[in-house]
Amino acid sequence: MDQFPIRLRRVAVFAGIFILILFVIEFNARLEELNRLNQQRDEMRVLATQAAQTQIALQTQAVYAASTEAVEEWARADGHYIQEGDQPVIPVELPGSAPVMVNTPLPPPTPMQNWEIWRMLFFDR
Repeated sequence: MDQFPIRLRRVAVFAGIFILILFVIEFNARLEELNRLNQQRDEMRVLATQAAQTQIALQTQAVYAASTEAVEEWARADGHYIQEGDQPVIPVELPGSAPVMVNTPLPPPTPMQNWEIWRMLFFDR
């Protein structure tokens, strides 16, 4: 009568294959989640390393800025101070030489707006 008799063994095999496929799908989803979390962890490690390097660089700069060497360097280079015993040198021209003429460029004229031109034409004389 029935061409395809339902056998318990065939149902068990199909159920086992179905459960195995569900396990593979769940395992794949977990692997994707693991890869995503590993990538986020690596990005956070890079950011933490950069922050630590920045902190070390800033601490180094702060220690140098508080040192006497930095103060002396600033005083001589930017502050134009001299120490006791230093003899300041003032450049002087050679006698008989012509003074150096430095041409300062003229600033370009600022363009006037139309209303300023009309105002000047009518009211300024």
